[in-house]
Amino acid sequence: MKKIALVNQRYGLEVNGGSEYYTRLIAERLTSDYEVDVITTKALDYTTWANHYECDEETINGVHVLRFPVERERAADFNEYNGEYLSYIQSHERDISKEEIWFGKQGPYCPKAIEYIRESRDKYDVFIFVTYLYYLSVKGIPEVADKAIFIPTAHEEPFIHFKTFESIFKLPAAYVFLTDEEKSLVQKLFGCGDIPCGVMGTGVEVPCTPDPDAFRRKFKISGDYIIYVGRIDEGKDCPTLFRYFTEYKKRRPESGLKLVLMGKQVCEIPKHRDIISLGFVSEEDKFSGISGAKCLVLPSRFESLSISVLEAMTLSVPVIVNGVCDVLKGHCLKSNGGLYYMNYFEFEGILDYIFSHDAEYKLMCGNARAYIRENYEWDVIMKRFRSIINNII
Repeated sequence: MKKIALVNQRYGLEVNGGSEYYTRLIAERLTSDYEVDVITTKALDYTTWANHYECDEETINGVHVLRFPVERERAADFNEYNGEYLSYIQSHERDISKEEIWFGKQGPYCPKAIEYIRESRDKYDVFIFVTYLYYLSVKGIPEVADKAIFIPTAHEEPFIHFKTFESIFKLPAAYVFLTDEEKSLVQKLFGCGDIPCGVMGTGVEVPCTPDPDAFRRKFKISGDYIIYVGRIDEGKDCPTLFRYFTEYKKRRPESGLKLVLMGKQVCEIPKHRDIISLGFVSEEDKFSGISGAKCLVLPSRFESLSISVLEAMTLSVPVIVNGVCDVLKGHCLKSNGGLYYMNYFEFEGILDYIFSHDAEYKLMCGNARAYIRENYEWDVIMKRFRSIINNII
């Protein structure tokens, strides 16, 4: 049996992150055809990269996981340095030496993982690197480029324009892109259209039978609600969502609509009787909560796919997304199962619309589910994924 390694900065059942969750879903499904290892760190919290896991090796759902220690946590002055460098490149040439410092400060600084990749290049037939932004991909891909499949999870943001990536993105033997929008962005920026690639996203499965009534009873939620699932973070533009929602409630005092939040809190959540934060919840509660929502809302301006959007659509729940993000806007346009906004008044208009157009809302629900069925079924995705792996081998 051929042996492959997936490389990601964090890995575990309790890890809350899009690329990390995607990596686990792929790894578990590849075990039927390959011997699979995951190369990762001992960190759980991406804001510090503090070592959390004690064991060097463990097996999670049939996947062999190799954990390496983070030798330096995220630098205390990283945010300051990040701001300074982003300002610097507005009027100066991008500087690889300054970016080298940036990657070291951001982390996770884990040289032993890179050492293992270098020393084990002949042990594995293929290395799959997930997410472009972090130390493990930046330092790991050059060590095994001829065996590397790169899943960059890239989107338009300042970091994708770092000079460092001009060379990194030309190295892998193949690409897997999550969306057509990501493929277009990467090939335009880096001129790597000659490198074999596939666009295949991720499959979506609901591991339980959602029970929205039980969810409402458990968390004492009545009436209509929209739901946000993911890190409650400035990077996801959650503060803007809070401002928009509270403004909507001021302008629609008769509305009983609630905003339910699921996920780890990283930024401040305003105190409001109709904003309900549940923290990290079980998979059963997550899917039950989504299934009972009027819509799932995602305010993020930077997404390469968004598993939470796909999960909502799987449950026939329409989505409301930030139209600044081409990927999220693309989901809406291609599915007719969601609506996007560019400012507060469009956000307000969407909420008014879904509560006043029952027939159109029901069509959106059906369209959302059809979009998943036609584009995000695991059998089709994994067949194409195995084809790319075997071509590298």
